[in-house]
Amino acid sequence: LGLCYGHQLMARHYGGTVEPGEVGEFGIAQMKQANDAACPLFRGIELPAQVWMSHQDAVTSLPAGFCTAASTGDCVNAAIQCLEKRRFGLQFHVEVKDTPCGNSILENFARFCGMEKNWDQDAVFDHIVAGIRREAAGKKVLLFLSGGVDSTVAFALLNQALGQERVLGLHIDNGFMRKNESSIISRRYRRLGFTNFVVEDASERFLAAVAGISDPQDKRRAVGETFIAVRDAVAARLNMDESQWLLAQGTLYPDIIESGGTENARVIKTHHNRVAGIQALLARGLIIEPLKDLYKDEVRLLGAKLGLSSELVQRHPFPGPGLSINVLCSTGSAPGDAADLERLRAALTANAALPRLAPGAEIASPADRRSDIPAGFRLNVLPVRSVGVQGDFRTYTFPAVLTPVVRTAAGEAPVLDWDALECCSAALTNAVKGVNRVVLELWCRNGAVLRLQKGFCDKARLDQTREVDAVVLEELKRTGWYSRIFQHLTINLPWAGQADHCAMVLRPVVSEDVMTARFARLDTEVLTAIRDKITALGFVDALYYDVTNKPPATFGWE
Repeated sequence: LGLCYGHQLMARHYGGTVEPGEVGEFGIAQMKQANDAACPLFRGIELPAQVWMSHQDAVTSLPAGFCTAASTGDCVNAAIQCLEKRRFGLQFHVEVKDTPCGNSILENFARFCGMEKNWDQDAVFDHIVAGIRREAAGKKVLLFLSGGVDSTVAFALLNQALGQERVLGLHIDNGFMRKNESSIISRRYRRLGFTNFVVEDASERFLAAVAGISDPQDKRRAVGETFIAVRDAVAARLNMDESQWLLAQGTLYPDIIESGGTENARVIKTHHNRVAGIQALLARGLIIEPLKDLYKDEVRLLGAKLGLSSELVQRHPFPGPGLSINVLCSTGSAPGDAADLERLRAALTANAALPRLAPGAEIASPADRRSDIPAGFRLNVLPVRSVGVQGDFRTYTFPAVLTPVVRTAAGEAPVLDWDALECCSAALTNAVKGVNRVVLELWCRNGAVLRLQKGFCDKARLDQTREVDAVVLEELKRTGWYSRIFQHLTINLPWAGQADHCAMVLRPVVSEDVMTARFARLDTEVLTAIRDKITALGFVDALYYDVTNKPPATFGWE
């Protein structure tokens, strides 16, 4: 069974052709049966069916003996098979929630192969605990403890496997935490009975490390290397014998993939747990990562098994670099930006000028694709680059922005058609090269002339982000939305009418496995309340809502 790249590799291996597609296909697609071909993998599945795509290349001609089992609007060979060779290829991802029939397809494949189910959650838990004891034999373990789900579950696992006397949690207040977060984390751990952790205030050191840096990869590296420097300083102060200690991290499998840490994987973004200092420790066998083969949903199951409260296990993810990667930086201009912006504006204008299809009409060819911009909006570009992932490649470009032709009056609720916005976002990111993200303007200050400002990750901008983030999280918790979404990120952009102001982007997402996600469709009343509270703060000149799925966008903007 070949999935996505494996599907293409299989076709090529047996003599087929793989070529760049006329358009990319990222996100939701409808799979239809092709040529009445009976496929054992689709047994009991009603077609058409929703599937999740993430590819630029496609299988364009089949090997001898293979036939097409299913197609989508932009991918003729979405599923192929050769029953004689017992080979199947699927261009879509069966392993994600947004392919609802994915588990049934995998069960059908297992049945076709004559497999028996033997996966057991207890066996996985026992395997991880045994691995910790083996790797940490005769040593103690120091864990970077951010307070997030991953590091908390890793901490509980280490304590279970080794005992508190052999484990020390180090929570570093790096100055990038949410509002009052470090004190909240300390109280939670004490309530759980953990006494084997220390809190280190290194905020000044981290702020100095990122001062004046505008490149997001450089910023991530600076944060990661500073973690190592602080760890060394704490170890020296506590007289820790390095020969007796290992460093533990709550690294997950998606972190490794996105950092280019597996064979054939390209770097999407460098995670703080894969910077040069960490890689050197990994090479020396001084790092232990008990969760490195797991996805987020599996980590949460482990946390529940360990008896951790839902308050901790269901907490929104909060990576080690914290809000530092939510504060986008700029020198005020960059070489080449003006030309790139003009090219992108021209491409969006050309796309927007295409005639519209009637609702539900078939797209005969990629040339017929259009953005279907919702009524009452026009297209523009934000001059701040953000990271995305398209066809397993990292992209770094400017987001398209949907701006209302007539702006909503103060106190008036916006009228939003989430289905139309998702269709528009998918069409733009698939059809317009250079667009990996689409945002919706919720509000803009009257009379403000927005321009790119010079701005870096300093305490003032972090404090702005903390205030807006606190407003959003409070409203999400008050209305029950906090538990309905996977994560919310508040993004601070140096895009404003004056130097000490900013624009903010709301980025709530729904996901289970982190590798894929859909933007959350908040209730209008909730979104209106959030908007009104944020715009009352005084330092926000524009407010946007990210309406992009992953892929083609990542969760965050850096």
